[in-house]
Amino acid sequence: MKLAFSTLGVPGLPLPDVLRLAAEHGYHGVELRAHPEEPVHPGLDPARRADIAAEFKAAGVEVLGLAGYARVAAPGDDEPVVAEIRGLLELARDLGAPYVRVFPGGADGQSAEEADAVAARRLGTAAEHAADLGVRILLETHDSHRTGAAAMRVLGLVGHRHVGALWDVMHTWLGGEQPSETYAALSPYLGYVQVKDIASASDTTPLPLGAGVLPLAECVEVLSRHGWDGWLCWEYEKRWYEDAAPLPGLLTPGREHLGRLLNDSA
Repeated sequence: MKLAFSTLGVPGLPLPDVLRLAAEHGYHGVELRAHPEEPVHPGLDPARRADIAAEFKAAGVEVLGLAGYARVAAPGDDEPVVAEIRGLLELARDLGAPYVRVFPGGADGQSAEEADAVAARRLGTAAEHAADLGVRILLETHDSHRTGAAAMRVLGLVGHRHVGALWDVMHTWLGGEQPSETYAALSPYLGYVQVKDIASASDTTPLPLGAGVLPLAECVEVLSRHGWDGWLCWEYEKRWYEDAAPLPGLLTPGREHLGRLLNDSA
């Protein structure tokens, strides 16, 4: 498995510094938070996109994916959501990123059946554009669809190879799902896996990997047992928790911890 980290852990950090961190701490790739607060977002012009792609190539670091914020099950008109996804897909294509992350985003008062149908319709519409660009849309286990079983309801309706799943291990754990259950649900669709650690269900402040309660060893063991060899991406949510320890000093211990889990599972 290859290792990446998300720029959610280093809010606003210039890309040369992000690339330096990846190279110095032994990470193969970076997940880029695609937001106007960050150096990478869909508003970039073609020249800047080309420059960023060249910077990553020169550094020998891969752009794992773009973490977008489209909410595919949210109430309202389809077109703004589909347009947002298309913008992310085009940015991913320009940067050489294989994946775009979207959220479910179902609303309170919306039935599960309605949320599933809305999400599947929008993802199905965007899927052809994704296929044309050679990028996959990944629905993250999050908010209204935090378990693998819930995400699978949507993905089964879409039935398109360019729409898959992003497994966030915190949300499936909070949803009461065991890693073996999540893998069984998502394995036909799985793009990559976001790892992290927290103190408890009531305190989700990010911790160094291995310092909290999330079943990281079990997740890695399940993936290894089934021969899965994709990406593990550390999503350290520093942007939402200002008092969390800075990520740069944790990157090497985090990589070493994941390395131990991979060795133990082998």
